[in-house]
Amino acid sequence: MDLNLIKRLVKIVDTSGITDLEIEQDGVKIKIAKKIRNSQMISTMQVPESEVQKIVSATPPAQNIPEAAIESVKEEEQTAKNLHEIRSPIVGTFYGAPSPDDDAFVQVGTSVSPGSVLCIVEAMKLMNEIEADVNGKIIKILAENGKPVEYNQPLFLIELT
Repeated sequence: MDLNLIKRLVKIVDTSGITDLEIEQDGVKIKIAKKIRNSQMISTMQVPESEVQKIVSATPPAQNIPEAAIESVKEEEQTAKNLHEIRSPIVGTFYGAPSPDDDAFVQVGTSVSPGSVLCIVEAMKLMNEIEADVNGKIIKILAENGKPVEYNQPLFLIELT
């Protein structure tokens, strides 16, 4: 694999919400993972240049990288830049509506702005409203109503506008 491609993949993992990426091409397997501590969210992953060099030199050189793979990486970079995750600030129970009989705060396709209530996370009988911090459109709800959520667990995926 090309060193520049590996660097771009590391950058994609670093800037996106994914924590692990594993790719296999022509018998060469690369796994990129970032560590997230419970006490604080680490949003950057730094791989020393020497480590990247060791990985590249230990793998047999590829004949050529398919153009489709390069285009896929470019699309993923663009997609990662346009997406924002809303994560749970606490451990608790996820509720998508203010009460069981009410409509959900948001659904897929709903436009949100900073301050828009997205859900409630109940912790120790306290109802904590989770609000949007960006302008955008809900493209995926990642938590299930009435189910437990962990600290820093992704709850919503928002396409930035």
